[in-house]
Amino acid sequence: MNAQKQRNANIVAIITMFFLFGMVGFVTNLAAPAGTIWMSKYEGSNTVGMLGNFMNFFAYLVMGIPAGMLLQKIGYKKTALIAVIVGFFGIGIQFLSGKFSSDLSGLIVYLTGAFVAGLCVCMLNTVVNPMLNEIGGGGNRGNTLLQWGSSLNSLFGTIAPVLVGALIGEVTKNTTFSDINLVLYIAMAIFAVVAIILYFLNIPDPSVEKVDDRARSPWKYRHFVLGAIGIFIYVGVEVGIPGTMKFFLENLKEGKLDPSAAGTVAATYWFLMLIGRLAGAGIATKVSPRNLLTFVATIAIILVGVAMLLPQNIMVSMPVFSKFKFLMQTVPINALLFVLVGLCTSIMWGGIFNLAVEGLGASVKKASGIFMMMVVGGGILPLLQNGIVDWTNKNYMISYIVPLLGLAYLLFYALVGSKIVDKKEHRQ
Repeated sequence: MNAQKQRNANIVAIITMFFLFGMVGFVTNLAAPAGTIWMSKYEGSNTVGMLGNFMNFFAYLVMGIPAGMLLQKIGYKKTALIAVIVGFFGIGIQFLSGKFSSDLSGLIVYLTGAFVAGLCVCMLNTVVNPMLNEIGGGGNRGNTLLQWGSSLNSLFGTIAPVLVGALIGEVTKNTTFSDINLVLYIAMAIFAVVAIILYFLNIPDPSVEKVDDRARSPWKYRHFVLGAIGIFIYVGVEVGIPGTMKFFLENLKEGKLDPSAAGTVAATYWFLMLIGRLAGAGIATKVSPRNLLTFVATIAIILVGVAMLLPQNIMVSMPVFSKFKFLMQTVPINALLFVLVGLCTSIMWGGIFNLAVEGLGASVKKASGIFMMMVVGGGILPLLQNGIVDWTNKNYMISYIVPLLGLAYLLFYALVGSKIVDKKEHRQ
């Protein structure tokens, strides 16, 4: 009977964590498409357009370690509850940015809200990743649960740019942040409902014992350190490819797309991540995380490399995911190749996380907090990439050297960096 109750509790916990994974994707993917509004007010600066995304991810650097400590002290449920309350206020602050007549004041308030929302998603990520991995027992099964959770992350992440792009429509000088209020209302409503549900749910903590402060520091594990760098780079690659591609499509010399159409192309990248994660959940039970990461990193390098070399005047028609159905959209072939990278990046997070925490034992919770700190790469690398765009007078293809080098590192990590070389690590 006790075993049955534990299984039922685990099922409730898994479903809850899956939904929280989805919320992370939705909130995170609000920043880049909303940046189009601020770009229009600052002479089309890509750097300004990526500032909201940067602030969202900068919060990980600030909150990563505290979130891990909070998880150790109060457990999964209370940490998640605090996170969704913070998220509600973060979206609320962004809503207020549309009430200012001054562009500078509105931008500052918006960036503050993006930062607060980032604190929320950092805490949620700190909860869902180790919990799903531990409930699954680590290894391939733990990786499978992470892939399923990541699938919902992609689904919710697909919806965000589609909604924002549809509400913005064609950008003019009169476009304001208030134009996307509907999306903000939806986000705040979701946070409010989830907070109520979490309060009454009984979520078990799979690791009820406290972490021993004398346990070996995660930083002493070589494969963990290289994996933490891998997370920094991976998130930057995952965010930078579609985010920069959206700006690229909106600034084509010929045949440029409006934010709505460009948003659907970017959303298709996230939709392919959803497909990849659904497929990866099944593949992960049969293929090791190391082999899987090696394969997808190699394919991604080829796709990005070819996209950078091909001329931008080669146009193709591609299916885009819009209004919950597929339509045909004419885009440069470069954009099509970048979209296809979503199939590869879709299954990288779970593999890197799984490989990096292997053998950490009681240090997993501390490691999770460090991982969340390294997610700041999702703000730094896309900002760097778009800084290159501005510096090279809108040469978008050159800027993709940033994700290309990042993918090369992830291939190195899969082949070499993820191997445990210290025999002490096996005994920890």
